[in-house]
Amino acid sequence: MSDQNVRNAGFTPSGITGGSLASSLMSQEARASGGGVPSGGPTSTLQEMGARGTTHSSGYTSRGISGGSRASDTMSKEATAHGGGVPRGGTTSTVQSI
Repeated sequence: MSDQNVRNAGFTPSGITGGSLASSLMSQEARASGGGVPSGGPTSTLQEMGARGTTHSSGYTSRGISGGSRASDTMSKEATAHGGGVPRGGTTSTVQSI
């Protein structure tokens, strides 16, 4: 994953770009969680990366999740919370796809 991909999706240092993939994801996530965007979810994770420009060290790579990384920790927690699998549309799968 590159910082440019995250910014192209609409996650920027100045916030989420209106009309972007990021704004669509934020809207869907807010509706699903009753009006707010949860901390640690796809939107907040990607926005943090876009604001800081930290995708290169996150562990989400074009070859998959890097062992021992922040991404691998997120994936492990998400899988545990969902009975062993990583759900479609969850933080890991959404961030990895971008």
